[in-house]
Amino acid sequence: MKHYKRALTIAGSDPSGGAGIQADLKTFSACGCYGMSAIVAVVDENTVGVTGVHPVPVEFVTGQMRSVLDDIGADAVKIGMLHSSELIRAVRDTLERYAIRNVVLDPVMVATSGDKLLQDEAVETLRTELIPRVRVITPNIPEAEILLGHKIDRQEELPELAEALSCGGTVSVLLKAGHLEDEELVDVFYNAEKKSTLLLRSKRLQTRNTHGTGCTLSSAVAAFLARGLELDDAVSRAKTYIDTAIRKGADYEIGHGHGPVHHFHDFWE
Repeated sequence: MKHYKRALTIAGSDPSGGAGIQADLKTFSACGCYGMSAIVAVVDENTVGVTGVHPVPVEFVTGQMRSVLDDIGADAVKIGMLHSSELIRAVRDTLERYAIRNVVLDPVMVATSGDKLLQDEAVETLRTELIPRVRVITPNIPEAEILLGHKIDRQEELPELAEALSCGGTVSVLLKAGHLEDEELVDVFYNAEKKSTLLLRSKRLQTRNTHGTGCTLSSAVAAFLARGLELDDAVSRAKTYIDTAIRKGADYEIGHGHGPVHHFHDFWE
């Protein structure tokens, strides 16, 4: 009997389909995994911006998690938007019962449109109570600035800052450079398990279609870890996947704001 590689996303929904749960499930499928979800919030948003966030009751979020993990299990978990301290702690405590090694956290705090998605009191809870318990985090520059408490201006700083975000060398960090102004983007992956740094280079592509790029990249990392790849290989494959998804989606027009990437570029044009 065959078995799927299984990936669970814990995140908010995006009715426009470009980010959140919807982007995660598309990415899991495109990268060779059976995708499952636990929805933490119903978000009223589109390519232009976020209008509102309706949180799902915490006990219902953990109920979804238990239902999936007790029945199907998971080879990897991707965590996205967790809007409150209560939810962060509940997700942490629930996951700890299942001893899943491959947990990838995208510390979502701000949408591509600039809209704030995380309550102020939850930032410290995320930093001190959840991040130290996952395998990989994938902050962008604004998220790293919030976690570190200072501005990031130069590409050259990123290797040192990625290590600074690693909770004393215990959590691997993929620090994304897309918000800097350089024409060559160099994402930095600090592998806490090997105490090594991997530089992931790409050319900046001029496109508005960047909605959900962070969700997509972190989900791709989780998917490739679920499939058994080593950390460096999983991150490298995920970087190639998102770069291609952005490039292949650049020529499409959808919505009036930041459009999505092309998650299924390997399957159809």
